[in-house]
Amino acid sequence: MRSIYITTLFICIAIGAGAQSLPLSGNWQYAIDSLDEGIKQGWQHQQFKPTLRLPGTLDDAGIGRKPAISADSLTREVLLMLTRKHRYVGPAWYAREITVPQNFNGKHASLLLERVLWTTHVWIDGKEFGTRNLVSTPHRYDLGKLTPGKHRIVIRVDNRKQYDMSASDMAHAYTDGTQIMWNGILGKMELQARPAARIADLQTWPDKKKRILRITITLINEGPVSAGSLLLQTGKLKKSLPLQLQEGENKVEAELPVPEGFAEWDEFRPVLHTLTADLKTPASADRRQLRFGWREITNHNAHLQVNGKRMFLRGTLECAIFPLTGHPPMDRKGWAKVFNSAKAYGLNHLRFHSWCPPEAAFAVADSMGFYLQAELPFWNKNAGKDSAMNAWLALEAEHISREYGHHPSFCFWSMGNELEGDFNWLEEMVAKLKKEDPRHLYSTTSFTFQAEHGAWLEPGDEFFITQWTKKGWVRGQGIFNTIAPSFNNDYTKETEGLNVPIITHEIGQYSVFPNMEEIKKYTGVLDPLNFKAIRNDMQRKNLLHLAPAFLQSSGKFAALLYKEEIERAMKTKYFSGFQLLDLHDFPGQGTALIGILDAFWDSKGLVSPEQHRMYCQPAVPLLRFEKATYTNGETFKAAAETANFSGGVLQHIIPEWTVKTAAGKLLFSGKLAQQNIAEGTGQQLGEFSFPLAGISRATALTITLRLGERRNEWHIWVYPEKQQSEYAGVHYTRSISEAMGLLRDGKKVLLNPDTAQIRGVDGRFAPVFWSPVHFPNQPGTMGILCNPKHPALADFPTEAWSDWQWWHLITASKTMILDELPAIDPVVRVIDNFFKNRKMANVIEAKVGTGKLMLVSADLSTDEDKRPAVAQLRRSLLAYMHGARFQPKVALTEQQVQSLLK
Repeated sequence: MRSIYITTLFICIAIGAGAQSLPLSGNWQYAIDSLDEGIKQGWQHQQFKPTLRLPGTLDDAGIGRKPAISADSLTREVLLMLTRKHRYVGPAWYAREITVPQNFNGKHASLLLERVLWTTHVWIDGKEFGTRNLVSTPHRYDLGKLTPGKHRIVIRVDNRKQYDMSASDMAHAYTDGTQIMWNGILGKMELQARPAARIADLQTWPDKKKRILRITITLINEGPVSAGSLLLQTGKLKKSLPLQLQEGENKVEAELPVPEGFAEWDEFRPVLHTLTADLKTPASADRRQLRFGWREITNHNAHLQVNGKRMFLRGTLECAIFPLTGHPPMDRKGWAKVFNSAKAYGLNHLRFHSWCPPEAAFAVADSMGFYLQAELPFWNKNAGKDSAMNAWLALEAEHISREYGHHPSFCFWSMGNELEGDFNWLEEMVAKLKKEDPRHLYSTTSFTFQAEHGAWLEPGDEFFITQWTKKGWVRGQGIFNTIAPSFNNDYTKETEGLNVPIITHEIGQYSVFPNMEEIKKYTGVLDPLNFKAIRNDMQRKNLLHLAPAFLQSSGKFAALLYKEEIERAMKTKYFSGFQLLDLHDFPGQGTALIGILDAFWDSKGLVSPEQHRMYCQPAVPLLRFEKATYTNGETFKAAAETANFSGGVLQHIIPEWTVKTAAGKLLFSGKLAQQNIAEGTGQQLGEFSFPLAGISRATALTITLRLGERRNEWHIWVYPEKQQSEYAGVHYTRSISEAMGLLRDGKKVLLNPDTAQIRGVDGRFAPVFWSPVHFPNQPGTMGILCNPKHPALADFPTEAWSDWQWWHLITASKTMILDELPAIDPVVRVIDNFFKNRKMANVIEAKVGTGKLMLVSADLSTDEDKRPAVAQLRRSLLAYMHGARFQPKVALTEQQVQSLLK
C-alpha cells in the first residue's frame, strides 16, 4: 500500500489493486453554513481550508457555540441535562479528494455513511447524487461507475430537525438530553465497488414450524440479460439455483430444509450461523454473507416463548446515554461494555427507547444472547396527523427492517414511546410491518397516556407494555406510598384476561443523590454543569461533606425498592417481563439519576452484581410473607416459591431456609421436600414458619432461601410485645404549649406534635420519582440518613438508610426544614432532593433553656398496636433520654423551636 499524504487542501489515498472498498476515514476539510447559503452559492465547487477528523462530530473537534450558562447557581436550566461544550445545529460541509484505485474500473460504486443526523447531500466532482434523510440506518448512495484516479467528494450534513417526531426534542434518536444533536458522520465511511451483476440485499427468514430457512435475495444486473448461478450455503446446508438475470432488479427466493438438531439461538445458547450467497456469471462473481440465528419468538397462552420455551424479560432501557461522546458507539467494543454490565446484573433484555441502535449493538447482542426491543424514532402526541412525517416514519421502518431485521437479538419492535394521536394509523403501521417482516413481535406503542388507550392492549399488539391496566397499577410507583408493605402481593388480578404477553413499563425511577466523584469522569464533549451546580450549592450550605452519605443512603434505599419491584413482577402469573428505568443513570430530563449504575454503566457502590443477581436471574428464589415488622407474640409464616426461566426443569432441588441475626447468629433453619421445579412463575415449593417468642429485644433478622447455588434474602424486624413505655423524668407530649412549659422547668421532653402542626414537607416513603426538576410538584425527599449506632436508636435496629420498618413512620410524618436553625446534626435526617438541598429531619435533639428536647415529626402515638415499629422507636428514644447519654450539643431558643411549628 502506498503512503497517505496530506496537503492543506486535500488528502489523497491510493490502495492496493485487490481491494473492493476505499475507506474514507481521515482528515476532511469542512465549512460551517450557519446562514444556509451553501447550496445557493455552490459550495460543492469551493475549497474549505480548515480540517477535522471523520468519522467524528463537530463537538469532537470543538466547533460550535459555547454554553451561556454556568454552574454558579442552581437553576432549572443548568439541571435539565449535561451541557454541550460546543453546540452547532445547521448545515455543515465536508470535502476531500480521493484517488479511486484501478480495481474499481468498470464496477458499480456506492458510498456508505453508516450514521448521520439528519440529512445528507452528496456531490462528486460537482455532480449531485441526491439526498438521504434517515436517522436510524446508513445513508447509501449509488454512484454508478467512477473512473480510477482523483475525484473530489463533498458531503453536506444538515442536523436540523426535519419532522415533528419528538415532543420537546426528547426522543432519544434526536435530542440533547442524552445523546446530542451532533453534526458529523459516524461509523463506517467508505466507497464500495461491486460488479455489474451483484447481490444488493440478502435476508433470512427462519420458519421453525415448517423447519425451513427461507431466504430472499435481491440481485441487480446492469449488464445485458445473462445466465448465472447462485449458491446458498450455511454449514452443511446448501442449495444451488440456476438464474436468468434480467436487466435491473431481480428478486429470488429459496428455501433450505433445516434438520432436527440444527443449533438454536437463545439467551443460554446464542448460536449464530453464517449464510453465504455466491453469485456467478460468465463475466464476474459476487459474494454476500449474513449472520443469523435459528430462533422463533411467539405468544403462547399470553406468555412469551423462545423456540417453544417460556421466556421472561429482565430488562432495562437504553436511551442513547454515552456521556463522553454524546453519541452511541459504532464499534463492538463500546457495546460490549453495555451488554457485559447488563449481564453482570442479571439482565437479558434491553429496550431502546425511541431510537434504534447501530449494527454493532445488534451484533454484540446476538453473540451474548440478549433480547432487544427497538423503536421508531418517535415520541409525540401527533401520531398519524402529519402525512409527510408518516411517510418518513414508514421509510425509517422499512430501512430498519432491511438493515437489522435478520439479527436474532432483534425480537421486539414498538412504534415509539408513549405515543398519542391516531391509533388507527399506528395499527396500520403495525399490520404492514407484520406482513412484511414477521421475524419480530410488534406493539403499537410502549405505553400511552391517551384516554381510552394504554390500560388495555390494542387489537394489533403482539405484546403489551404498560404501567397500569384497567384493573390497577402493575408497578410500585402507584403502590409503595399508599399500601403498607406486604410481600404477599403481586399483579396477577390486575393482568388476568390479557391474551398477549405483558411487559411492565419503566418500573422504578427512584432517584439517587448525585455522586460528586463522578464529575471527574466527564472528559469528553459534555460538561456536567448540573453536577457542579449541585456541588457548589451544597458547598454554600455547608452540606458538601454529607454528599457521599446522601449517595449511599439514597442509593441503598433505591436498590431496595428495585428489588421489591423485580420480585413482584417475577411472582405475577401473567407477566412475561419488566423493563427498568433504569439500571443506569439518565442525565437528561432534569438530571434523572435513577440508576444503581452511573451513566457510564459503572457501579456506584450501592449493590454488587452478585447481590443484584439474587433477585434478577433466570431462576429466582422467592418468598411470600405478610409484613416487614412483627412482635414476639407472633409466628412468622412464609410460602416459598420460584420463578424459573432457566431453560428447563430444575431437577432434584431441596429448598433450604435459614434465619440469622444481624450478627450472623443462626436462630432457625429447615428444608422443604425435594422436588423438580417446572418452568414459569409461581412455582410453589412449600411453606415454613418459626415462632418469635424467644426474641426478647428488638432484632433485625435475615431470612435466606437457597435453591442449590441460587439464593435470595429478605429482612424482617421483631420487637418485644411487652416493654417499658414510661421513664421517670422523661415527658412525652403532643402539646406544644405543654412542652414549652416543661422545658422552662428544666425537664426532658419528647415533643411529638400532630403532623398538622408542623411546618414542612409531607412525609413520603418512596424517594423522588424520576427527577425533582422534571416533576417539581412532589414532596421530593430521598429517604432518611441516620447513624445506626446512635444511642437514641439502640433499641430500634436500622441501617443508615430507609428500609421497610420505617414505612409506618415516614408515611405518617411531616419533614421539618432546619435551614433557619443553627447547625444541627439530626438523629434522623431526611435527605432533600438535589434541586433544593434543604436541611431536613424527622428527629432532632437540642437544649432549650435549662431543658432538653427531643422533637419528632413522625406520629409516634396513633395505632401503636398496629404499627409495632412506631411504638418501638418511641421506646428507644425515651430510653435514650432517660439515660446519662442524652446530652444535646446544640442550643435552641423557644422561638427557634416554634419556627418549626405552626
